Amino acid sequence: MEQQFEGTPKAEIRLDGRKLVRSDVTNDWGSQLLWEIRLNGQVVATVPARSDFSYEHSDATPGEYEVVLQMFKYEGYAKDPAGNYTKSKLIDISNKVTYSI
Repeated sequence: MEQQFEGTPKAEIRLDGRKLVRSDVTNDWGSQLLWEIRLNGQVVATVPARSDFSYEHSDATPGEYEVVLQMFKYEGYAKDPAGNYTKSKLIDISNKVTYSI
């Protein structure tokens, strides 16, 4: 049975103090949903976002943070020798929120 991707998943995220809050996901494919947190352009954390509508990143390292919601889009079993998917990938499904510490 092949997974069907109907519509494009979308969500909105906003910053409430240091807490990130997400909306419901429209056109949800039901696959893995993650917060991706970057510090000065480098990914420092990927945190499951499906079970909770908010997340507070505890790291207080000074710098420019950028956060986006991502969803896994499965497009096949193909993997490289390191075990990473070559066709399937995480895609951004929300606006990006930036903040500085």
